[in-house]
Amino acid sequence: MHFSRHTAPTLLLLALAYATAFAKTHEISPSAKGGVIARAIASASTGDTLRLRAGVYKEHDIVVGKPLHILAARGDELRVIIDAELRGSSMVFVRANGVTMRGLALRNVPISYMNDNAAIRVEGAQNGVFENLRIDNALFGIYLATSANCRIAGNVLRATKGNESSSGNGIHLWKCDNITVEGNDVQGHRDGIYLEFNRRALVRRNTSQGNMRYGLHFMFSDSCAYESNTFRQNGSGVAVMYSRFVRMTGNKFEQNWGAAAYGVLFKDITDSYMAENRFFKNTTGLYAEGVNRTIIERNEFVNNGWAMKIFGSATDNIVRFNNIIGNSFDVATNSFDNENQFIHNYWSRYEGYDLDRNGIGDVPFHPVRLFSVLVEQQQSSLVLMHSLLVTMLDVAERVIPSLTPETLVDAAPMMKRIDIVPEKLFITKQNHQP
Repeated sequence: MHFSRHTAPTLLLLALAYATAFAKTHEISPSAKGGVIARAIASASTGDTLRLRAGVYKEHDIVVGKPLHILAARGDELRVIIDAELRGSSMVFVRANGVTMRGLALRNVPISYMNDNAAIRVEGAQNGVFENLRIDNALFGIYLATSANCRIAGNVLRATKGNESSSGNGIHLWKCDNITVEGNDVQGHRDGIYLEFNRRALVRRNTSQGNMRYGLHFMFSDSCAYESNTFRQNGSGVAVMYSRFVRMTGNKFEQNWGAAAYGVLFKDITDSYMAENRFFKNTTGLYAEGVNRTIIERNEFVNNGWAMKIFGSATDNIVRFNNIIGNSFDVATNSFDNENQFIHNYWSRYEGYDLDRNGIGDVPFHPVRLFSVLVEQQQSSLVLMHSLLVTMLDVAERVIPSLTPETLVDAAPMMKRIDIVPEKLFITKQNHQP
């Protein structure tokens, strides 16, 4: 009998459907002897449901090697506590497709300097669902490796801040495909959400706050989307590196302060899109280095130290229809040349006029202050920020430009703050994902 290359997945789905039709539900209660969950998994059949009643289950290194649904009993959500007591390695190993875990509380995964211990570690699995979980005091919270088509949603993850070497990430994805990370609340980890070598990840409506290094950190991850997240008071904001076709829309980057902190770091990314984000009270809103062919539009940069740092290695980018309001510095750069287009932005520092009343300033705006050039060369000069000397320097530079880049200019600045609503701007959203 001949089978095509599409036959195997079809047979697998049929087998799972058959198993589900005859699946059983097992009611589980905690026991002083321990090992209750592990024994229940061993005796269960493919597709069965384990309903755990409220109580403390002192277990670790639980292996799930078959498709199962492991749920809190109805009414016992988050009162089912699995406590590793800082023993073993990871608490739950998932090594099968189609595993669901929902409504459980997991705590006390031990620190290891050799292994990535996690509350839930998923390896080589597909179609997993991990929802409405509470994870406390774990080195890594939810760790997925070489997995696909999984959903991580509605979870609360809390870690006690230590130092970077003794801390892990809240949600960690390595070499995965088509993972959805939605509606999670992550605090106190090294990185709140971490992705490396992923494709087609969707990170949506999460709050990542108070993490030691990054709220979101991803590298070598193409065709991913990050929507409507809040990244607040993290050590160094959000880092987006070595990736293509990245889409970041509707996010909030707030109060990421520090000597090297920023709302977003873009490093060596291409063909990406950033729109409708809010950068509020960050040391630097957007830091762009080695960024190419990326559109940055309809964002708000409000009360940051630097709204944007756009370096000479950033080329062929379009910065348009953004509101840049009340920042200490609007734009800083390390180059006298500019190969990016700035147009139709609203700048609160713009002092031009609009004689024909078309809403566009008649005088171009140069967003790079002379003082910002001096600060880039000598950081200690910031102490002069509000001095009369700095005011005089800025006036002199506007009259006779000499040290700021002549080509970094918004030739058509907007006279009024832009209403960040897509249909009012008549801009077609560009989706670069293949």
